[in-house]
Amino acid sequence: MDASNMIRTGQRHRWAVAALFFMNGFLSGSWAPQIPVFLNRLGISEFTLGLLILLFGVGAVTAMPWSGYLMSRHGSQKVVRGFAVVAAFGLLGVALAPNVPLAAVAMFLFGGLIGGMDVAMNANAVAVERYMSRAIMSSSHAFWSLGGFFGGGAGGLIIQNYGHLSHAIGVTLIALLVLAICYRHVIADKAPATHEHHKFALPKSPTVYLVGLMALFSMIPEGAVLDWAALYLQQERGADLATAGLAFGLFAGAMALMRFLGDAVRNRFGAVKTLRLSSLIAAAGMLVAGLSSEPWLVIAAFALAGIGIANVVPIIFSAGGNQPGMASTTGMSVVTTMGYSGILLAPSAIGFTAEHTGGFSMIFVALSGLLVVVCLMGRLVHTADFDHGKAGE
Repeated sequence: MDASNMIRTGQRHRWAVAALFFMNGFLSGSWAPQIPVFLNRLGISEFTLGLLILLFGVGAVTAMPWSGYLMSRHGSQKVVRGFAVVAAFGLLGVALAPNVPLAAVAMFLFGGLIGGMDVAMNANAVAVERYMSRAIMSSSHAFWSLGGFFGGGAGGLIIQNYGHLSHAIGVTLIALLVLAICYRHVIADKAPATHEHHKFALPKSPTVYLVGLMALFSMIPEGAVLDWAALYLQQERGADLATAGLAFGLFAGAMALMRFLGDAVRNRFGAVKTLRLSSLIAAAGMLVAGLSSEPWLVIAAFALAGIGIANVVPIIFSAGGNQPGMASTTGMSVVTTMGYSGILLAPSAIGFTAEHTGGFSMIFVALSGLLVVVCLMGRLVHTADFDHGKAGE
């Protein structure tokens, strides 16, 4: 294959994995405006809703290592395709659930499908990076945020005018359309040799776990906005459903825009400075969102937090995959697992806390403190810069 054909093929692979990220973000974002309807439709308390959201996280965390195991045998192409086909129906299953027991099963499966697809599409993005010999991870995550923007931004208005079930059907059809367009262009990577799967051992270096803690502290606020911002605006700030649904949509939209710019910003200022400034911007946004009483100011503050968080997580993930003296896959697995547990499992604890403390306002204020801690730990991500060599390779 000549160079021009390789470039064209690489671009098709790149846009295919971008479409997968968009689809996953679109499904996740479309869940956010369904939450207030979900609570009222089933007649449940915030405590029960927290348990159901916990099941979403448990499903995702359960599926993530299973997805990794499947990729070790079959490669990321087959695995991400398989998860994506079924994940398209995940939100519809939740919307159709008529009672709490079936809703619990639907939430567990929805979380498992989103989580399994997430791991596989990130692995597929790495395969595309290797094929193209350039980084695409930050912009891939931008497409996830863009999907969340469209899913969350329009969802509340559609539900208010056409109902939650019509919304879920529309989301399913759009997800299937995106998948149909990109399906045959997903890159076929080589599955690792079976014996390599058994070589994994937990690293002894404490640094990688501290980087993982940074990922955890950065992704807990993201999960909080996804699962609770709409309810917070509706119940505590008097916003209607359509307005409340904009919270995560604008948060994700701002995040997507900043992630498209992220590589240039990071190349100019370096990983450490970019992370420190970004985490402080995110902390300011979460603080204002928790203290403001005006719904539109709260939504604007969540958008500011999205601008800040946008490049924090990709930088942390990059640092985790470039730990000195450690295989990149080992460091990445530790950091991503710790980080994703924040976005998947912590929101349920936030729901429990809100029910027993009288609301979400002070919780968002407290989450701003976690982002300040990330800023203070910023020096740990210096390995994300490109001049540190290929340690561990």
